[in-house]
Amino acid sequence: MSKIAFIFPGQGAQYVGMGRDLYEKFAIAKELFHKAEKVLGLPISRLCFEGPEEKLRETENTQPAILVHSIICFNILKSYGVNPDITCGLSLGEYSSLVAADALSFEDAVSIVKKRGKYMQEAVPIGTGGMAALMGLTREQVQELIKTASKEGVVEIANFNCPGQIVISGEIAALKFAVELAREFGAKKVTMLNVSAPFHSSLLVGAGEKLKYDLERINIKAPKIPVVFNVTADSEDEPQKIRELLIKQVSSPVLFEDSIKRMANKGVNIFIEVGPGKSLSGFVKKIDRNAEVLNVEDIASLEKTLNQLGGILYESAG
Repeated sequence: MSKIAFIFPGQGAQYVGMGRDLYEKFAIAKELFHKAEKVLGLPISRLCFEGPEEKLRETENTQPAILVHSIICFNILKSYGVNPDITCGLSLGEYSSLVAADALSFEDAVSIVKKRGKYMQEAVPIGTGGMAALMGLTREQVQELIKTASKEGVVEIANFNCPGQIVISGEIAALKFAVELAREFGAKKVTMLNVSAPFHSSLLVGAGEKLKYDLERINIKAPKIPVVFNVTADSEDEPQKIRELLIKQVSSPVLFEDSIKRMANKGVNIFIEVGPGKSLSGFVKKIDRNAEVLNVEDIASLEKTLNQLGGILYESAG
């Protein structure tokens, strides 16, 4: 019997033009864009469809834009009878997961991620922190080089994306030293990321504290399907504990690789990336080579996924 996980992307997946064809074809896309605009007081549909890219890339705009697009794709899949057995998201994508699991209302999620983006951006002055992706090193090697580089300032592991890809985050001097060390350790590739803050590091503890105030004022319910959380790579049902995990998540490493392995161990063999981009699909293929990996971000990928799913589910039923 096939089990399906929906996985939701985080910041960096955005692009100008996202959601436009869905808006033109599906009433639910129009409805959700309009709802979001009412909550935000911001023409988020125009920002998604036309940009400008610099404006869409601003953290407090990016986060609601990706969430809205992701939840539109989720609702369209549901309308075709495709429902997840379990879900998770990378960083920001965790909020999309909670909406999909009916633990958080769409309106509350849109409102909170805009604030989250603002707090994350304000936590560290622009230009003083950053992030880098290291390819081809083990966890142990990265932990070792981080220990050495920390003498230059704060630098920490931010994301365990997949085998051989780990993201580090911190103050610029320490980050640059860590990048040099990574090359000495034999990293296949090192990429400085185009982000404006050192996300998922202890430098963002203050952003989590600000977010706590807002999270305590919204209604979080027990998820109707399991949500696997970034901080623990495990599911959680208790609303207050979910709040605590969302606060902690801002300044803690994202255990994405561990989360995918957890879901595979629970019998998931189909992973659908729901929302803009295909980064998570690439990670999943490296984590679980036996998994079927699909994505839905526009009409073309929706049609392809529905066709492939029909074949996979038919075979598993047979």
